[in-house]
Amino acid sequence: MPGPRLIKVTLPDGLSIEVRAYQGGGKAPAVCIPGLTRNARDFEDFAPWLARTGRDVYALSLRGRGGSDYDPDYLNYHPAAYSKDVVAALDALDIASAIFVGTSLGGIVTMLTNASAPERVAAAIINDVGPELAPEGLARIAGYVGGARADARGLDEAAARIKAINAIAFPGRSDDFWRAFARRTFREVEGGRWRLDYDLAVAKALEEVGPAPDLWPGFESLKGKPTLVIHGGLSDLLTPAILEKMRAVNPDFELCEVAGVGHAPMLDEPEAQAAIAAFVERIA
Repeated sequence: MPGPRLIKVTLPDGLSIEVRAYQGGGKAPAVCIPGLTRNARDFEDFAPWLARTGRDVYALSLRGRGGSDYDPDYLNYHPAAYSKDVVAALDALDIASAIFVGTSLGGIVTMLTNASAPERVAAAIINDVGPELAPEGLARIAGYVGGARADARGLDEAAARIKAINAIAFPGRSDDFWRAFARRTFREVEGGRWRLDYDLAVAKALEEVGPAPDLWPGFESLKGKPTLVIHGGLSDLLTPAILEKMRAVNPDFELCEVAGVGHAPMLDEPEAQAAIAAFVERIA
């Protein structure tokens, strides 16, 4: 499959976000939304795989990440704003509705979008996040976002820093895994240095505004809509206790457990791909 087509979408406030489009066919398209400090490159393997199920796939970099513009007002780095951005991107791409694939923050955006514009969400795949955020996971995330140093002296240093933060979630992974992870999280700049590929002001917004508004109404709004939750068995953000609460609110969502992985599965794990393939097959 050829590489993605890069699209710049101009938002109502004049900023632009980058969309990576993968052509796949005429079934319901999919939109992939990454996590807090991540960007569309997180889906560079997953999106072509999903496109091979016969649908176009669009991976977004939210404002302040990847190839998207940084916002001069850091208070706009908030899930409610991201949800509006995703709807604006769907409008610009002439997509009436799509399968939403949201990892972590992307799953939060999916819930909020379904609450405010349910007609845009044909189905939801929510990767390792729920309407309640476990405090231990939230504290770990806030710690590395707020304490981040932008530049690394080379790819190996960038990979070492990524491993130090995420080894708890991906035990026993190879050096190649961590270098690939670093390439998706950093970008190469002048002098052989690598720089974190997000606006560090995201940390200020997280500290001052908090991670998200009340998400339970958004999750409850998914009742009756095809919903698949991917859960990393080692996750410190989506715990078994939270999953129990979710099941009480919406007993019909499908659940895929990815053993030996924490927050958040890469969606290339065999369990995840088997569950996703079966799930999207039912979405025309």
